[in-house]
Amino acid sequence: MKSDNSEEIFPIVDESGNIIGKATRGECHGGSMLLHPVVHLHVFDMKGRLYLQKRPEWKDIQPGKWDTAVGGHVDYGEDVAAALLREAREELGISGFVPSFLSSYVFESSRERELVNAFKTTVDELPHPSDELDGGRFWTIEEIEAGLGKGIFTPNFESEYIRIIRNV
Repeated sequence: MKSDNSEEIFPIVDESGNIIGKATRGECHGGSMLLHPVVHLHVFDMKGRLYLQKRPEWKDIQPGKWDTAVGGHVDYGEDVAAALLREAREELGISGFVPSFLSSYVFESSRERELVNAFKTTVDELPHPSDELDGGRFWTIEEIEAGLGKGIFTPNFESEYIRIIRNV
């Protein structure tokens, strides 16, 4: 069975994104509350629908839930822009897109703290989810609104959608 690599090294950052150390994925996701950077890419189609990925059951955080189209960690020694391009290519097979920066904020759950760097883009092709995901599809805004608060989406996606995406 697949699993996340708990020995993967992430940068530890302050709330401005300055690197202040490094730690393993296992340490970052194990309740240490070490702040580590991630990237999110919200992918819209030409009809205004939003692509969401389905998280596989083997993920260590929020398995089986629908989530932001692209979401991934910034590796130690990698910058946010490179991580965004790498994750979009790895997860959805998309490249050559133009990202627009939306926001940076700290997301905190009961077991981790992330410095989220959120972006959006519009594509005119269908993404091709990799085996890192359990598929994905475009959702209308009405479908997303109807699913909020029902355990369909990750808490992180819901909070980001409500705070940022509704206003885009």
